[in-house]
Amino acid sequence: MSGELSVLVVGLGHMGMSHALAYERLDGYRLAGLCARGIASRNDLPERWSDIPRFADYHEALTALSPDVVAICTWPNTHADYAIAAFKAGAHVFLEKPISQTVEEAERVVAAATAANRKLLVGISAPHSPMWIRLAEVIKTLGKPLVMRMNLNQQSIGPAWNWHKDLMASSSPVVDCGVHYVDFMCAVTGSQPVRVHAIGARLSDEIASDMYNYGQLQVVFEDGSVGWYEAGWGPMMSQTAFIVKDFMGPKGSVSVLAPDIVDPTPAGAMTATSSDIHTHSKIRPLRLHRSEIGPENRLVHGDEDIDIPEQLDHTQLCERKQAFLLDAIVNDRDLSDHMRRAVDSMRIVMAADESIRTGKVIEFGPSN
Repeated sequence: MSGELSVLVVGLGHMGMSHALAYERLDGYRLAGLCARGIASRNDLPERWSDIPRFADYHEALTALSPDVVAICTWPNTHADYAIAAFKAGAHVFLEKPISQTVEEAERVVAAATAANRKLLVGISAPHSPMWIRLAEVIKTLGKPLVMRMNLNQQSIGPAWNWHKDLMASSSPVVDCGVHYVDFMCAVTGSQPVRVHAIGARLSDEIASDMYNYGQLQVVFEDGSVGWYEAGWGPMMSQTAFIVKDFMGPKGSVSVLAPDIVDPTPAGAMTATSSDIHTHSKIRPLRLHRSEIGPENRLVHGDEDIDIPEQLDHTQLCERKQAFLLDAIVNDRDLSDHMRRAVDSMRIVMAADESIRTGKVIEFGPSN
C-alpha cells in the first residue's frame, strides 16, 4: 500500500479530538473529514482544520469521502451501525470502546469486518500502554489461578458530570469502563469466563430511573482465576482508592502504585483528579511481591519496585493506538484475537449489567 490513508473522524468530543490530533500528527494518515451532529456551531476546532470538509450527517460524509479509515468516537448506541456501514463502504475502522451495546451487535461488527476483509481496532488502552504491557509480563510469572482486583471510580463534577450523565443515556459505568479491564483479565488468564455476578446502585436522581451510576462485577474463569472490577461516576464518588490495579497468584503479587493523594480542594471546586482522563492513563511504577518463604515462614525476598521508563500521556497513548492500526493495515496484521477478546469483554460486562438488573448470577455456556 502506498500513499496516505484518508481518515474520517466521527464524533468530536474529548476522545474524538484526541484521535483526530493523533491522525494529524502521524505520517501515513490524512485527515479527510470531520463529522459531528453539532459541527456547524463548533468554534473550538483548530483553525488549521478550516479546509477539512465538515459534516453533520455520518452517512453523507461516508458517501462523499469514501475514506480509507473511519474513526468512530460517538456514543455507544451508534457504534455497531456506524462500524458496519463503514465496512460496507470499504473502510477500515477504529472504534471507541465499548464495541457496541449488546453482544449480538458486537458479533455483527466483527462479522462485518471479517466479511469485508478490513481491520477493526477497538479503543482498548491496555495493549498499547508500556505499563500495562510490562504488567502483563509480570503477572504471567505469578502462576495460576489469578486473583485480579481493579477499579476506576470517578468523582465527576463540573463538565465531567454533564458528560457522564450524557453517556449514561446509552451505557453504564461498569459497561463503558469495564471493557478495558475485563479485556486485560481475558488476556492475562488466556481463559474463558464461566460466570458473572454483579451489584449496582443508583446514587443520583439526575440519571434515568433504570440506570445505575455505581457497579461492581465479579467474574470466574475456567482456569479458576477470579476477577473483580468496580466503576462509579458522579459528584458523590470517593477519591480514596479510586484507581486500584492489583494481581495475586500462588507465587506472589504485583500492583500498580496508587496515584498520589491530592490536596483537598475548596468547596465547589470544578476539578477532580479522579475524573481527569490524563490521571487514568498515567504510567506508574509496579510493585512486585514474591511469596517464597524460608525459616519461620519469613519472606525470602523483599518487594521490588519496577519503573516503567517509557512514559506516555493520554494524547501519546491515542497516537500509539493509531500507529498500531496503521501498521495492521499496511502490513496486513491478523487482529482476530483482538476482535475475539473485544467480544468476550463485551459478553462479561453485559452479563454484569444483566446481573445488576436481575439480581441473578449469570452462567456462561461451555466454551468452544
